[in-house]
Amino acid sequence: MRLGLGREAVAGERPLVSAVMNSVTPQIGVHDLAAALEQGAYLVDVREPHEWAEARVNGATLIPLGSVTERVAEIAADATVYVICRSGGRSDRAAGWLRTQGVSAVNVDGGILAWMAAGLPVDGDEG
Repeated sequence: MRLGLGREAVAGERPLVSAVMNSVTPQIGVHDLAAALEQGAYLVDVREPHEWAEARVNGATLIPLGSVTERVAEIAADATVYVICRSGGRSDRAAGWLRTQGVSAVNVDGGILAWMAAGLPVDGDEG
């Protein structure tokens, strides 16, 4: 049985949102994230591919929210994992769930919108 992380759940599945509702996920601001990335931090972007194509943080790994549970083995468990989305909601759910799996996950407060508002650089597909 595949478990969903929210609205992406398939009928009959128990959303993981309820599994992490009572926990507090650590948060990081975008400037602190930028400094961590300069030191080689690992960043997972849980947005959808079309959002990723528009703008993304250089070096982030795309694992859409609906795929996190089935792709958890791809996520480094031996270091802190930073999780980003558009505004911080989806990434908070993903980071909370990852923490239940033993991953030291931290949510990026404000997501890529806060990153861009701070004037930090983004990559995007041309077209």
